[in-house]
Amino acid sequence: MTETNTTKTKTAEQAPPKMPGALPLLGHMLAFGKNPFDYMMRLRNTLGEIGEFRMFHQQMVLMTGPQANEAFFRAPDAQLDQSQAYKIMTPIFGKGVVFDAPPHKKDQQLKMLMPVLRDKPMRGYAQVIVQEVEQMIANWGDSGEIDLLEFMKELTIYTSSHCLLGNEFRYELNDEFAKIYHDLEKGVNPLAFVFPYLPLPVFRRRDKARVKLQELVTGIIAKRSQKTQKSEDAFQLLIDARYDDGSPLSAHEITGMLIGTIFAGHHTTAGTAAWTLLELAKRPEQLNRVLKELDQHFGVDGEVTFQSLREIPILENVIKEVLRLHPPLIFLIRKVMKDFHFKDYTVKAGKYVCASPRVSHRISEVFPEPEKFDPDRYLEDRQEDALPFSWIAFGGGKHKCTGNAFAMLQLKAIFSILLRRYTFELIDQKDYYQDDFTQMVVQPRSPCRVRYIKRTELKVAAEEIIQNNVKTNSSSAPSFQIHLDRDLCQGHATCMTEAPELFHVDEAGQVTLLQEHPTLDLLTKAQQAVKYCPSKALKIELN
Repeated sequence: MTETNTTKTKTAEQAPPKMPGALPLLGHMLAFGKNPFDYMMRLRNTLGEIGEFRMFHQQMVLMTGPQANEAFFRAPDAQLDQSQAYKIMTPIFGKGVVFDAPPHKKDQQLKMLMPVLRDKPMRGYAQVIVQEVEQMIANWGDSGEIDLLEFMKELTIYTSSHCLLGNEFRYELNDEFAKIYHDLEKGVNPLAFVFPYLPLPVFRRRDKARVKLQELVTGIIAKRSQKTQKSEDAFQLLIDARYDDGSPLSAHEITGMLIGTIFAGHHTTAGTAAWTLLELAKRPEQLNRVLKELDQHFGVDGEVTFQSLREIPILENVIKEVLRLHPPLIFLIRKVMKDFHFKDYTVKAGKYVCASPRVSHRISEVFPEPEKFDPDRYLEDRQEDALPFSWIAFGGGKHKCTGNAFAMLQLKAIFSILLRRYTFELIDQKDYYQDDFTQMVVQPRSPCRVRYIKRTELKVAAEEIIQNNVKTNSSSAPSFQIHLDRDLCQGHATCMTEAPELFHVDEAGQVTLLQEHPTLDLLTKAQQAVKYCPSKALKIELN
């Protein structure tokens, strides 16, 4: 494990090297703002895995690579504070909600949302997503053209709101909610990192949308209180939730947490979904591999279920490779509350440190030929992402995105229908399709035009899908041991569903290992628990 503040000696007092070229007042803001990815790659190539730059008056330290990422993600909140860095979200989520709440209150609020992202409710979301995809493409006909990004934005707001918020937002307030959400999303502007309350039109629309959404939430709470049968969505969970002292959430807090839920389930997924189709459309050989897998697995009318979506590794590896090359969040920020040590360097309190998934994913020592689109990187014989904190599209550590399992489920469910119904072609030249770095959440630049063509013949392969199970020799390994990294565990309870003989997860999300040295007859179940753990908190050691 990388040395951090708790283990480094007192001699580590060297400041990180500084990037040259800072302008008076602006610092490196112009170069960074023009293309933040290019700038951060330049910084790494110039200074190495740690280096400092300046945005206006803020001193920023960029850390990249697996060791730097591990130090960044494992640092305690008291040292690297996520909340202080994301005050940009306070006008959107609201005062006293999530990042603006005191640590003890923020932790309680985040735990209130975990039940809708745990294993049991997740099993019902696949059918909802399939229903939404079928409705969106019902009138497409044999062929046509769409703006792919706009299509995916519309589709994923439907799927996310339907799964997580409930029927009122999906059916009764659909158009109104879409407009409100659009104005809130536009409020996530790079300028808001430094000046979140400037009297700009985009920020005024953001604030009006927040007020309007709270009015709608208050009205739905009142209506639901009159019903005898309760819903099972995130909205109802928040209505029923209580803090440790027994007090309920206010309408203001519920509104902010609902916004946070949708942001986690929508604004990053739409861009990833668009890029997945674009990368496949650029590479017919990769598209054919995915189509063959889907045709074999589902056939013409095979049911799309939570379990069946686990058994399409080619598509899953394509999505992982898309997230490596096009992570929606290209840098993550923490404020240094106490001096932070990494190797021979000390970052003083008051500065900000950043990790960059996009830069770390392009380190050739970790991912050979990093610019090449190669989904086979994640096959068992290569596992280029096996090094801890090398692939960080969803972040890492205890702050890893709790919605990562939902995002993967959503993406796989969308393509299990879309790609069995239609194939897709690029309308513009391949080089036209580029990331838009003017947005906080990086997506393909608009317009993003593609042509869809209905598949007239669905090939159903006769051969069985190859199952890649780990082979063990029972004579040399009579038992095994499970290791749980509690810093990474987020309490999804997937492990308990896969292997109830080995794991118990209580209502607070605390995991208990039920057997210290299980026998080999439980190894397959344990391997399933390790494989499907969303936060990768489990490992198996053969004895």
